[in-house]
Amino acid sequence: MATDTLKSRPGASGGLRRLLLDNGALTALVVLVIAMSALSGDFLTADNLLNVGVQAAVTAILAFGVTFVIVSAGIDLSVGSVAALSATVLAWSATEAGVPVALAVVLAVVTGVGCGLVNGFLVSYGKLPPFIATLAMLSVGRGLSLVISQGSPIAFPDSVSHLGDTLGGWLPVPVLVMVVMGLITALVLGRTYIGRSMYAIGGNEEAARLSGLRVKRQKLVIYALSGLFAAAAGIVLAARLSSAQPQAAQGYELDAIAAVVIGGASLAGGTGKASGTLIGALILAVLRNGLNLLSVSAFWQQVVIGVVIALAVLLDTVRRKAGATPVAAGTAQGGKGRQAATYVLAAVVAVAVVGATSLLHGQDSTGKERKIGLSLSTLNNPFFVQIRAGAEQEAEKRGVDLTVTDAQNDASQQANQLQNFTSEGLGAIVVNPVDSDAAGPSVRSANKADIPVIAVDRGVGKADTAALVASDNVEGGRLGARALAEKLGGKGTIVILQGQAGTSASRERGAGFAEGLRAYPGIEVVAKQPADFDRTKGLDVMTNLLQAHPDIDGVFAENDEMALGAIKALGTKAGRSVQVVGFDGTPDGLKAVEAGTLYASVAQVPKELGRIAVDNALRAADGKRVEELVKVPVKVVTKENVAGFGG
Repeated sequence: MATDTLKSRPGASGGLRRLLLDNGALTALVVLVIAMSALSGDFLTADNLLNVGVQAAVTAILAFGVTFVIVSAGIDLSVGSVAALSATVLAWSATEAGVPVALAVVLAVVTGVGCGLVNGFLVSYGKLPPFIATLAMLSVGRGLSLVISQGSPIAFPDSVSHLGDTLGGWLPVPVLVMVVMGLITALVLGRTYIGRSMYAIGGNEEAARLSGLRVKRQKLVIYALSGLFAAAAGIVLAARLSSAQPQAAQGYELDAIAAVVIGGASLAGGTGKASGTLIGALILAVLRNGLNLLSVSAFWQQVVIGVVIALAVLLDTVRRKAGATPVAAGTAQGGKGRQAATYVLAAVVAVAVVGATSLLHGQDSTGKERKIGLSLSTLNNPFFVQIRAGAEQEAEKRGVDLTVTDAQNDASQQANQLQNFTSEGLGAIVVNPVDSDAAGPSVRSANKADIPVIAVDRGVGKADTAALVASDNVEGGRLGARALAEKLGGKGTIVILQGQAGTSASRERGAGFAEGLRAYPGIEVVAKQPADFDRTKGLDVMTNLLQAHPDIDGVFAENDEMALGAIKALGTKAGRSVQVVGFDGTPDGLKAVEAGTLYASVAQVPKELGRIAVDNALRAADGKRVEELVKVPVKVVTKENVAGFGG
């Protein structure tokens, strides 16, 4: 694809056709940039293009490391978990353990390299398939990250957090780190003994061994390099979010592999270059950025990205059948000159066409004050789906263009979405944070751009919000404690299912419940475990807790989804020998209350939250005064009053 150095077979087409076929990924990137510029007047701005670079940085750095592995015919599925583990080690060492920051950075890098060495040892000496070895490290790395952090985000040292800032107020540091790591990758692949060994091993491992290469030792180095780059990516990501997230970079290993393959590398090994990997990462970033700007549904975005990956590989197949044969880096005569000329030509074409299309959007700046963005933590939860419904109804009523994005419980993805909203110059932003502190840096960027931000359901840490629209979670926790304790007659043993670590909703509901429970000394909490506001996790966690505490009398879940999972685990005990109290008053939760399996739900009115959030966003955009805290009352709904609850 784009970045393989190519030799043409006799009879191959010349001219433009050959240029396009031999540089498939580069062609795709140019076409994407032109298309996005034509479709959205907000795409071709300096701020947004820098956003694309920042959003590509972490994926690109991970992918550079994965390039080494794929060139040598291996695979590394652990880089996302290793990135999270390395960042967690740094943050924990510098804060909890009191280690000097410089030493903490070294420990983080050593952690990444160590994980890579373990992968290499398992593959080389343990004879495990790379898929299995790195899949195991994926689980181990994520588990250790959760163990060290106890499931909660850890604040990042300020001196390292500057990696997420900008130089001179405009040039993002993550982009600089990405460029440096890309140059190192190109140098290693094209100018070093280990780089040539990678191509030899990927081309024919047995031939490489017979020619005198110490393949096992080389693989140790290759996987160690992948771990090193993963550690660097984790540090950059945590610096962007100002916190080490134990669940950060989930799924990033697939993006990294996709970037390498889109960039022209073969999963069979033997081909691949740093420049191609960078182009692959930029394609993914441009796609996500542009689709956000075009208000494409987050669900459809996944479909589009999957199709693009498939088309990229298909184009590579077409190119090879058309007579272009990839050659390992540095082996083609005159290849570098032709490649440089190709990149310059691509840049000139892109600038010329983009400049022309930008004239189509000369008037797009008018009316942006009536356009707002809503970033939700997830749409895989009925509660947030109802918030979206209420927001969309209010926006339609007021004649407002509302763009809704789904962060899929990924704090870094939400940071990207908020940055896109900021560069788009919206009149206001409504955010329901995945993690309250991790949303802070992106909200501060909106603050600098004078865009008012409204937080809904969960607050934002270390940033200014015009208003927080939320249910009274503390009072709801108190009401939940009172309802459960009175149902149990003031005595018994209970367990608590906690929500997403780091969210204000989980903290406040838990604090309110603990406060309310003080009035009932006969109630003993025998276990607390996070289930991340998720029904499936609620089922699994409750199943596990029942093994240790089979005779509990009650369960308090910080949302209805976890409560419904707990009910499934309890089976016939739910509503009979074990009383369960949830939170939110979702439709499924209220059905369970009506059926008697869920004793009570501390009901919110999520549609009202969405409606009020949009109303406050418009008021703030118009410069009108809004209340800093808008509390929406909650109510305990039981079987006795569920029929009269209007939601």
